[in-house]
Amino acid sequence: MAQRVVILGAGFAGMNVARTLERHARRGEVTVTIVNRDNYMLFAPMLPEASSGNVEPRHIAPSLRSMLRRSVFEMGDVTDVDFVRRAVTLRRPRSDEATVLPFDQLVIAVGAENSTHGVPGAEAHTFPLKSLTDAVALRDVTITSLESAASASDDASRRSLATFVIVGGGFTGVETAGELLAYLRSAARFFPTIEVRDIRVILVAASDRLLEQLPASLGDSARRMLVERGVEVVLSDRVASVDGSGISLSSGKRFESRCVVWSAGIRPAALAAKLDLAHSAHAAIAVNADLSVKHADGVWALGDCAEIPEPGGGSYPQTAQHAVHEAKRLALNLLARLRGRRTKPFVYRSRGMMASLGAREGLADIGGRLLLSGLPAWLLWRAYYLWQLPRLDRKFRVGLDWALDFSFPHDIASVR
Repeated sequence: MAQRVVILGAGFAGMNVARTLERHARRGEVTVTIVNRDNYMLFAPMLPEASSGNVEPRHIAPSLRSMLRRSVFEMGDVTDVDFVRRAVTLRRPRSDEATVLPFDQLVIAVGAENSTHGVPGAEAHTFPLKSLTDAVALRDVTITSLESAASASDDASRRSLATFVIVGGGFTGVETAGELLAYLRSAARFFPTIEVRDIRVILVAASDRLLEQLPASLGDSARRMLVERGVEVVLSDRVASVDGSGISLSSGKRFESRCVVWSAGIRPAALAAKLDLAHSAHAAIAVNADLSVKHADGVWALGDCAEIPEPGGGSYPQTAQHAVHEAKRLALNLLARLRGRRTKPFVYRSRGMMASLGAREGLADIGGRLLLSGLPAWLLWRAYYLWQLPRLDRKFRVGLDWALDFSFPHDIASVR
C-alpha cells in the first residue's frame, strides 16, 4: 500500500521535496499531498524588485497546481497536527470547513515569519517584506507617500513623507534599499513639487558591516556603492523604538519617516514553534543530520523552520539555495527509509551568494573563488535567478518585465 506523504508548506523547501518525490518514487510507492495557505509558490529572491515595480508581483508567483504532476494540492491553514493519530487538520479559506488529512510520513517546511525582536512599536508601525502581499503593500505606501509629500503644506511634513527607512543589513534590507532608491528617483520626475534632494533612503544595521554572509570586502563594497548612489547607511546602531512618525535608535539618532521597512530578522513560523516536537533554543524544529525530526518517527523538517546541523558544529544558514538542496536530500532519505535502506546526512557547501543593489549594480561571491561587483554581478544575479524561476512562462514574463523597465518609466499608479 502506498505511503501517504503530507508536506506542510510550498516554498523552495516543500515544493522541491514534492518534485523530487515525483521524479524518484516508484509507481504506487507513495501518494504526495502538499498543503499551503496560498495556491502559489513565491519566488522570494525577487520580492524587492516586486516592491519597486521592476517585476509584476504575480509573475514571481507561479500556481502550485501548474507545477505539480502527480502530487495533490490542498489549500488551507493548518490548525492542528496530531502525531498520535497521525493526522493534519486544516481549515479551508472562504468555506471555513475543516479537513483531516491522514499521513504516514510528514514533512514540515512551513518557513519563517518576520521578527521585530520585541522592539517597541515595530510590530505596529513597520512594513515587513516576506510575502507577495507585503511587496504590493510596500509599493502602494511608497507611491501614496510621494503623493502626500507632493501636496504637503509644510517642509517638515514633506521631508518625513519623502524619507524611507529600511532596518536590517542582510540581503533583503540591502536589496530593498537599492531598489527603492532607484524607484523613487525614477518616480520623482512625475512630482514637480518634490526635488530629488528631498528624497531620503536610510539603511540601518545593528552590525558593523552589511551582508555579513558575504566576505567583508563585498560588504564594504555594498556600503560604498549604496552611499555613492545616495543611500544613507547607519551601522552599529540598534532600533530603540518605532512610532507613527518615525524611528529612534539606541545612539539617540532620530529619523522622521512615515515608511519604515523591517527586514532585521526572522523566526520559525508559529505553527512550527507550537508543534509537540524537539526544538532548538530559537524555537526551530531540531532535526538529525538526515533531516528526520529528533524523537519523532516518520516526521521530517527542513528550510527556515528547522535547525539543520552542519558537520563540525553549528547549523546551516537559512537561504533558498540551502533549502533546495535540503529538499532533494530529504526526499531521497524518505524513500530510502521506506525501502529499508540507510539514510545519508545532509552535507552541502554553498556555491556562492549574490545581491542586487538596483540601478544595474550588484555583488557576487562565486564559491569563495571569484568576487564580482557592479554591472557584471548584477547581470549574473539576473541571469541566475531568471534560470531558477519555475516554469517557462514565468521566465518569459519576468524577462519581459525587465525589458520594459529598460524602455519605459516606472508605473506610479496606486492600486488599493
